[in-house]
Amino acid sequence: MDDPSVNYESSVTYESSVTVNGQRRSLAGVRAHATALEWLRENGLSGSKEGCAEGECGACAVLVGQADGSGGTAWAAVNACLIPVAALDGQELVTAEGLGTPAALHPVQAGLAAAGGSQCGYCTPGFACSMAAEFYRRDRQPGGDLSDDAPCGERGPNGFDLHALAGNLCRCTGYRPIRDAAYALGAPQAGDELAARRDLPPPRPAATVLEAPDGKFVRPRTLAEAVGLLAENPTAVLIAGSTDWGVEVNLRGRRSPLVLAIDAIGELRTLEFGDRFIEIGAAVPLSEVESALAGRVPLLGDMIPQFASRLIRNRATFGGNLGTGSPIGDSPPALLALDAVVVLASTVGEREVELSDYFTGYRRSVRRPDEILRAIRIPLPLAGTTAFHKIAKRRFDDISSVAVAFAIDVDDGLVTRARIGLGGVAATPLRARATEQALEGQPWAAPAVRRAAAALGDEGTPLDDHRASAAYRKAMLVQAMLKFYTEATGEALS
Repeated sequence: MDDPSVNYESSVTYESSVTVNGQRRSLAGVRAHATALEWLRENGLSGSKEGCAEGECGACAVLVGQADGSGGTAWAAVNACLIPVAALDGQELVTAEGLGTPAALHPVQAGLAAAGGSQCGYCTPGFACSMAAEFYRRDRQPGGDLSDDAPCGERGPNGFDLHALAGNLCRCTGYRPIRDAAYALGAPQAGDELAARRDLPPPRPAATVLEAPDGKFVRPRTLAEAVGLLAENPTAVLIAGSTDWGVEVNLRGRRSPLVLAIDAIGELRTLEFGDRFIEIGAAVPLSEVESALAGRVPLLGDMIPQFASRLIRNRATFGGNLGTGSPIGDSPPALLALDAVVVLASTVGEREVELSDYFTGYRRSVRRPDEILRAIRIPLPLAGTTAFHKIAKRRFDDISSVAVAFAIDVDDGLVTRARIGLGGVAATPLRARATEQALEGQPWAAPAVRRAAAALGDEGTPLDDHRASAAYRKAMLVQAMLKFYTEATGEALS
């Protein structure tokens, strides 16, 4: 990370700017709550569109240069409609206009044109940016599974991961030619400037102080500075990826006198493997967590690909998902099943809270207004048998109606330990304690599992809403337990 000492008195004189398509553009006069999408369009870059204003359609996708962990740059596709442009201060981004020109199309743009992948064209710039991020992925290798039945790994013969486009929606239902264009892409050629850019480090996020009539945006560099500012301004809004706050700003007109961006704080960007626990910094984007874990935590390996879309995961964090306290977030059930502990930091020090004790009510928690969620700790050893089941209307890029995470240990045919996390069935994420008790000490066999399934169906207080009825949620809890057993043992239950 950067030099942790940031003098905010002197940083006020720094001219905030963003490098867009190779050109440095000043942020002078920008509104504190202006999104990157609004700012780009106000500056004549109208390729990025607003479709949903909540990160579901991908029409606003752009590329941001991020550290790749090896000293170079990775081009990550993100939703420009959710990110405050102030959060990109000091950074580098590429829009569809920066990929190519009508006279010299980028390979992605040429591929979309050749395959007929653009119909009305509204979504095309966003698709091009998401495809370009995958085009430039360093470890993309030829060879893949062309089956539509592959659960989370549809890859073309060129190694293109189709889930790179999961956050982009085509309103003309032209998906097949878009897929054909993606699967026909070769490797970047010599002279490709964006490919060459990968060998250089990205610009580091600037320590930012931006004051405007609609509020103040501040990005501190250290945890000490952040908790100090929060102690003085306990009503400040904390953001890292801004995938939740961006929706509040766009759709609900929310504004805050102070937005405190904690995404560049080194103490919140840790990912450490210890003897007793794995620690994940609260501000590490989920895509980076997935890459760094590399399957070491199978339950998170199941959950993360089902969490929204790649566009969202490139910004979203565990800290943000837990900080909002939403009862339908995907990560809380998985972390509850893993017996996770959260580390809360303030000016007086740190404290640990078991996640099962963290949530106190609808979007409420034990975190005090002066505290920042610094990290999540997952105790070791991990459970031997785990699974994550998400029930939603769409297979991917959707909000859960019900989410269930299982983590059990079986020794000599007996369940010695059971942890089950639930989402979408109460005002908070919760542990299915009655079901855990029904399993522990019992044979890992059909009769006990059926009893546990009945107990699971009675957990929580599910409601009828626009996503699902209470009866449906109850039925899905029962089926989740039976499915978990079947997948773990190969023995079919009904």
